[in-house]
Amino acid sequence: MFGKRLLQRSVMAAAVVVGLAATSEAVLAQGEPVKIGELNSYGRFAAFAVPYRNGMQLAQDEINAKGGVLKGRKMEIVFRDDGSTPGDAVRVAEELLTREKVAFLAGTFLSNVGLAVADFANQKKTLFLATEPLTDAITMAQGNKYTYRVRPSTFMQTKMLVEAVKAKGIKKWAIVAPNYEYGQSAAANFKKLIKIATPDAEIVGEQFPALGKIDAGATVAALENMKPQGIFNVLFGADLTVFVREGNTRGLFEKRTVASLLTGEPEYILPLGEETPQGWIVTGYPWEEIADPAHKAFVAAYRAKYNDTPRLGSLLGYVVGYMMKDLLDKAGSTDTDKLLAALNDLKVNTIAGPVTMRALDHQSTLGAWVGETTIKDKKGTMKNWKYEDGAKYVFPEAEVKAARKQ
Repeated sequence: MFGKRLLQRSVMAAAVVVGLAATSEAVLAQGEPVKIGELNSYGRFAAFAVPYRNGMQLAQDEINAKGGVLKGRKMEIVFRDDGSTPGDAVRVAEELLTREKVAFLAGTFLSNVGLAVADFANQKKTLFLATEPLTDAITMAQGNKYTYRVRPSTFMQTKMLVEAVKAKGIKKWAIVAPNYEYGQSAAANFKKLIKIATPDAEIVGEQFPALGKIDAGATVAALENMKPQGIFNVLFGADLTVFVREGNTRGLFEKRTVASLLTGEPEYILPLGEETPQGWIVTGYPWEEIADPAHKAFVAAYRAKYNDTPRLGSLLGYVVGYMMKDLLDKAGSTDTDKLLAALNDLKVNTIAGPVTMRALDHQSTLGAWVGETTIKDKKGTMKNWKYEDGAKYVFPEAEVKAARKQ
């Protein structure tokens, strides 16, 4: 009799445990949000990072309004400032994992910061979706199993510009770039690619001012003394503004071809206003002229929510938001191994066009718009632009295999 009662109690206890587990799973599916840790340079580079955050929040709101992710769970992006230094960024990434219990990490702006977080993610065996840092190293020489990149790399965007200028046959080039990982990487790519496009081209000189501390007068004077036929510019933000102003004043850009990374992005061309040099060949984002219905719907929603026009950061944040949803839905879980498996050759439809996350090097095929600078309604913008599919500009397979060590 005692044995029978013990058996009955054991069965009832097991039933309670199963019931609690089922209830827990139901609560998890419907209530507990999926947290994603996003760290970026919101203080130092607010011109890009704040619109980027706005675009991502817009995507998050739309996704949650339509049912969320993983069968009804809300997507909750936890935003933090990365301090714009490798040390601060690693500390913030650690806090996001240990305190906020995020499923994975995303973001960063500066290339050196992105590399530091990529190394941290590799050590912690957690996914890092590098959204903005452009250095080739993040998917090539220092690439690792846990790091994937969204934006077209320095190599990809530089190759787009070289393709756009090669018909001009410029033989004497000067380079000006910020003196840190991104600028150095862009300069190295240009020197390699321009020789392929124009075998008799030569680099007659280089200038590498400190990021955010350019002496525009001295830099412009040095470039002028080099007597180049073309200038490859990698400066952005406040450095770009003072460089353009000084260059305009001294006539540096007159009768010279200028190929300029990122200058056509609203973040950097709008501050130039009527000082915008005309005819520079640039990568950028002519948002007001893109007629695709999905893109126009994004612009309308963004303007309605923020009472502002989108920047390139806005577009990127929005694209990343939906990419994270597609990733989670394909993985069916927040388990790191399942997320990594889902990311390899993940195909997503974005408002910029179809994008694939290459398993080979963890680089997405998101492209960029290439065109010429011009002034319209006293504002800098782009003309004669074309969207270049990133798939045409990624590193060849042999180079990837030779560069990646992990």
